[in-house]
Amino acid sequence: MQPKPNIVHLPVYQPGRPVEDVKRELGLTEVIKLASNENPFGCSEKAKAAIVDELGSTSIYPDGASVALTADIAARHGVEPEQLIFGAGSDEVILMLTRAYLVPDDETIMADETFPQYKHNAEIENAKVIEVPLKDGKHDLPAMLARVTDKTKIVWICNPNNPTGTIVTHAEVEAFMEQVPGDVLVVLDEAYCEYIDDSAYPDGFGLMRRFRNLVLLRTFSKIYGLASLRIGYGIGDAQVIRSINQVREPFNTTRFAQAAARAALADEAFVDACRTRNAEGLRYLTAAFDRLGLSYFPPYGNFVMFDAGHPSAEVFDGLLRHGIISRSRWNLYPTHIRITVGSQQQNEAFIGALEQVLDELAVRVQG
Repeated sequence: MQPKPNIVHLPVYQPGRPVEDVKRELGLTEVIKLASNENPFGCSEKAKAAIVDELGSTSIYPDGASVALTADIAARHGVEPEQLIFGAGSDEVILMLTRAYLVPDDETIMADETFPQYKHNAEIENAKVIEVPLKDGKHDLPAMLARVTDKTKIVWICNPNNPTGTIVTHAEVEAFMEQVPGDVLVVLDEAYCEYIDDSAYPDGFGLMRRFRNLVLLRTFSKIYGLASLRIGYGIGDAQVIRSINQVREPFNTTRFAQAAARAALADEAFVDACRTRNAEGLRYLTAAFDRLGLSYFPPYGNFVMFDAGHPSAEVFDGLLRHGIISRSRWNLYPTHIRITVGSQQQNEAFIGALEQVLDELAVRVQG
């Protein structure tokens, strides 16, 4: 039995190394995972309580249309319920977008180093992927616009970009949207937007009201701390969302995820606290990189991508031996490491381990 020929070359997604695996493999008792941009401060206590309240209903299917959660988010963002669709994380919304809109030989445009699920799902649909080089770690929107043809169906903009952490501004996205043909779907992935306090960051909802071909992606996996529950959503023109809904699997989000998301959305104090602590962590990490003479991309999410000055696989392995799980092996950035902002204790442990690893590698090079 043979699979579809266009998928045989696709890589399997590799998440960050599990903590227990690293402990077992290296005989460590303490391991800190800073690889998957998870929230080190957990989730809202209100979300936990909402999950517990649903335990008595485990035998009952969830609301397939997420009616209550849809109403809450529609009210929060000032959109109509028909403009929302939910998925098992925003990555399932990406899957549904490609399933609904891409056919073989369609073209889809994205950065050459960005969230890999755009390319992965486009290739499953046998679409032609056009990758445009980042410019100083940022999406080069004019260069992306220049690659639009009559075959282009979807353009993907990850903002902040994963893995580099950079952003494109409201003015840049607005100028891009004003020139993109109206029959080309533009997906603005804002998975980390809640961490940002910068007036230059795009007003996605304002842009969406002007441009019917713009879709926004959001998730509860990052600042809300619900990564294990897998729930995210897309917002766009009602007709676009209806088309995506036509390929959505039934009951694709759990009742636990829906209840926790509603509670998390209402706990603004928790989100504010996480944003503040994340900003403190970013300042600590970037100051340490400055002190160590390591360059890095301007970070806007809950992670930093920095140049370690050595092959990233060596730095990754060195950090792992010190009990720190990071992220490495970027095709276009062979000496870069992406590190998630942790608690202050975790950040200090990471910097201490990094200093030791860099000293070890420097000795090895000199020897």
